[in-house]
Amino acid sequence: MKLTSEQWAVVRHRKGHARVAAVAGAGKTTTLVARVLHLLQRGVPARRILVLMFNRAAREDFTAKLVAMAPPGQPLPEVRTFHSIGHRLTQSLTRWGWLSPRELLTADWQRERLLRQAVYTCLETADNSTRDAALEAERLEALGNFCDLVKAEMATPAEFYERLDYGPDTLHFVEAFDHYEALLEQHGRMTYADLLYRPLRCLENEEEARARVQGFLDHVIIDEYQDINEAQQRLLSLLTGARAEVMAVGDANQCIYEWRGARPDYMLERFEATFGQATDYPLSMTFRHGHALALTANHAIRNNRRRPDQLCIAAPQNPQTTLDAGQGATRLIEELQAWQHQARPLQQACVLVRNWALSVAVQLQLLRAGIPFRLAREERFVFRLPLVQALAGYLRLSRDARLLHDPAHLFLLLSQPTSFVARERLQTLSLHLAQTQHWPDRQDALLASLKPAQRRTLKRRWELLCELPRLANLPPAKLLEIVVERLDAEKVLKRAAARREKGEEDVRLLDVLIEQADELALAPDELIERQQRPKGEQDDGVLITTVHGAKGLEWPLVVLWGMNEEDFPYYSKDNPLDEERLEEERRLFYVAITRAQERLVMLHDTGDHRPSRFLAESAWQDGNLVAQALANNGRDSLSVKVPALIERYFAALGVELPVECSLSAEADTVAGSPTYYRPGQQVRHDVFGHGEILIVEGDPDNPVIDVRFTHAGRRRLIARRSPLELL
Repeated sequence: MKLTSEQWAVVRHRKGHARVAAVAGAGKTTTLVARVLHLLQRGVPARRILVLMFNRAAREDFTAKLVAMAPPGQPLPEVRTFHSIGHRLTQSLTRWGWLSPRELLTADWQRERLLRQAVYTCLETADNSTRDAALEAERLEALGNFCDLVKAEMATPAEFYERLDYGPDTLHFVEAFDHYEALLEQHGRMTYADLLYRPLRCLENEEEARARVQGFLDHVIIDEYQDINEAQQRLLSLLTGARAEVMAVGDANQCIYEWRGARPDYMLERFEATFGQATDYPLSMTFRHGHALALTANHAIRNNRRRPDQLCIAAPQNPQTTLDAGQGATRLIEELQAWQHQARPLQQACVLVRNWALSVAVQLQLLRAGIPFRLAREERFVFRLPLVQALAGYLRLSRDARLLHDPAHLFLLLSQPTSFVARERLQTLSLHLAQTQHWPDRQDALLASLKPAQRRTLKRRWELLCELPRLANLPPAKLLEIVVERLDAEKVLKRAAARREKGEEDVRLLDVLIEQADELALAPDELIERQQRPKGEQDDGVLITTVHGAKGLEWPLVVLWGMNEEDFPYYSKDNPLDEERLEEERRLFYVAITRAQERLVMLHDTGDHRPSRFLAESAWQDGNLVAQALANNGRDSLSVKVPALIERYFAALGVELPVECSLSAEADTVAGSPTYYRPGQQVRHDVFGHGEILIVEGDPDNPVIDVRFTHAGRRRLIARRSPLELL
């Protein structure tokens, strides 16, 4: 088996706990398979080794490689996921009498029904409007996620609710959790979160039960350790006890599932705090991409404080990856068409977005250009989104007044964006309006069950619907702006969302649709008649997915779309960045760019959006420059932004090339646009000291900037009038 010296060090680890920091594409699976085979050769019984993988796909991949590489007839250890371990523990503890028998909820409708019952119980005395809003699908989904996260964090519902930023109409979540738990117990059911939560609570509280499950393991190997949460780490600690040696493998720089309870601390400080002293091993060589991208990734993550002090190094045989940045959808289309002209299949290409709202622009542009695409989540096809269907419905009505007599069409427009009125009431009202073409009298029974605010909302929508046919000659973008303003759509979407980020994503979707209608000069028919995907697009074409969905995957060509401030990193005036969230966003960017093998293109939007600070931080131009010098055996001095990082990289390669600091580092360009002050820059103020620019607004030559100073806190300054030095 051909392994690097770093990989062999992991395989031959002798004694005690171990922590393996593996960069993206470091060949973890091969290394861990070799480690298992090495333990077996040393005489460790297979039954005393446990390998834990993060999901079923990873488990199946690892098992297949282990079987293929093991000698025939060799007994092999168990390879499991955390949920499968939890399921086995649940069965054992139930059989021994420590847990009551329960069946796993496997259908979404079963879980939703219990959540609805819990909401009804805790809002029994609330008014119809409050209860209807709490029972909306998105709010119920958020409640279910809240219940799962409470169990993943092993926290009380009240403590967890205070910690996260839930919306004002979610105060019932804490009480609903208790009712939901009571219903699960009453019906003898459990969720996937309970597969860890129930046995963990039992084992932590019952010493006798704990004694029955400990002492059976000598070695435990856990992959993707950076994605572990509180419940998983505590359960792992109980199972290993004082005897088993733990090897944790992962990359704190790729911890991107904070919303599921993961924290880089589990891979960094908390591993030794839980298990004791460990030997650290690096897997620093990537077999995925070339020097340009390896250097770009190193630059991208260097500003994070919570990270391993480790460089990603490209293996000699890797492809010579090329990087570029640009602006707008035209560049996106050109890149994909150029890929096709090279006779490369589009299945080898992927467009990554920070969130699904940003994919709408990509989908519309690809549809217009006739470039086939696939979606990682087909329900996110632009014309299947309820909000998009509603906005398209408003455009259709402006072109065809006969739709005022269609109750189904009226129901769609009265219900999206949500009016916080129950579906049954809206259907009855829509039928009445379609038949009479008149708003009901104040005393009409149709309005009796509605609160005054609901009546006003629905009446304003009806008046807008009646007015739309007179606005048919307006451009689609202008018409959509009027609809959004008259509906007060931004306020409604933010209120309807159980989490602030979800509400802001929906608002961003509105912006994207209006921008696209304006940029493409779409006729209404083009926005309203593409209800079906072109035949065959679900099976081939370029893949569109989110960065979270791309974790663990790779493609020869990756186009990273939406590299704008406030989109990536994601923030807003109502939801500003703090240091912890900025590091989360930077890790997400690191994961995004390291999905590429041969080519990475980073694109920001046209219009008023400023390019993301991450483009400048990544120093991708230096990555290309250094990679070219290495490929051509250059000897001339290289002018780069961060000479110390490049020198460390050369030292790891055993290469000697002179480097110097670029004198024009602060006057460089991002995608052809000159920049001076930009978010992410480090500055020094004569009075306030060291700080970091968070926001840049106004005139680029003399902007207003928000700076977070280390000792003076956050300050808002007029850049040219302040005694600032760029570092």
